[in-house]
Amino acid sequence: MSRPIQLRSLQTIVPDIVLEQNAVRDVFAAQPELSRLARRLVTASFDGSGIETRHSVLTELDPSQEASSTLFYDRESGSLLSPGTKTRNDIYIREADQLYIAAARRALDADPDLVASDVTHIVTVSCTGFHAPGPDYAIVRALGLSDSVERYHLGFMGCYASMPALRAAAQFCRADPQAVVLVVSVELCTLHLRSSDDPDQIIAASLFSDGAAAGVVTARELPTPVPAFSLDRFHTAIAPEGERDMAWTIGDSGFEMVLSTAVPKIIGENIEAALGPLWAEDDAPSAAFDEGRIGDAVQHWAIHPGGRSILDHVQDRLHLSDAQLQPAREVLRTCGNMSSATVLFVLKHILEESDARAGERVTAMAFGPGLTAESALLTVLGEE
Repeated sequence: MSRPIQLRSLQTIVPDIVLEQNAVRDVFAAQPELSRLARRLVTASFDGSGIETRHSVLTELDPSQEASSTLFYDRESGSLLSPGTKTRNDIYIREADQLYIAAARRALDADPDLVASDVTHIVTVSCTGFHAPGPDYAIVRALGLSDSVERYHLGFMGCYASMPALRAAAQFCRADPQAVVLVVSVELCTLHLRSSDDPDQIIAASLFSDGAAAGVVTARELPTPVPAFSLDRFHTAIAPEGERDMAWTIGDSGFEMVLSTAVPKIIGENIEAALGPLWAEDDAPSAAFDEGRIGDAVQHWAIHPGGRSILDHVQDRLHLSDAQLQPAREVLRTCGNMSSATVLFVLKHILEESDARAGERVTAMAFGPGLTAESALLTVLGEE
């Protein structure tokens, strides 16, 4: 195929409820069942997260909002509550579909050359809730798409899932050069936060948040240039020694995250082996990688900010500049870790808020259970 497969019209949404990291820290640290050690870990995890604000669909967590229910937080006593998994998932069903529809609509509205009738495929992504008919169906009905649109949902894969979603969309476009694929990720991580003495749960509580992102993937020749990337290549790597250090399971009181303090170190130790094959077919990145200067050949880095320490390890091992990690750190600072949606936020930041120029290369990478590392090589599109 001669035309590039484009990722274009990236759009992001965060819920209206803003959580100030310091205020959330104080709530979690004040829970009476916590041991003295757990309180110290809460303070250290929240203060060292690199996050200032996060977002949530839960109005009861915002003291400036009138709470219509008391399911997660009792304001009078200051106690965090622990609703069951069904209660949490019911809220997911109500809130997530609205965000899916809004994000998909924004992505289409942002594209001057495409309308709803052009969409041939939908790929939806989430690991924070389930229902059927699912969000793919909701998007088709709300946007008036054809009933024949092919629909796929990638569920419960964790923070890396938007990467295989983009890869699947690119494969659809290789098979059919006229395909137009909507990729939409929505994660409502705050539905699963809880007070706990468990260090993994404390780390998760300090990081995760809610957000949605959507983009259009197509190989069609379209007349209007918009901020976009070409999707050049994908690669998957596994660090099996981290299998027990990052996991995502379903419990009676919500979904439960295993996120050990060993994860950043494991990622740092495996990052070069995980990324090397991604650049092997390009002479310039491959040579630069062999010489320890990959940051010279790949100008932009959309690293999933799973936490500040992960970014620190990646930056140190690959000798990247502060400017190259700034998009990821800024998304982490203002939005937290929104699981699979987060890397799309970082890519949008690179397109719209950095000095990205046509022809420059981008490496995107996200991490999740397994320990799995999904990566992609992209190129900034536009007039050079």
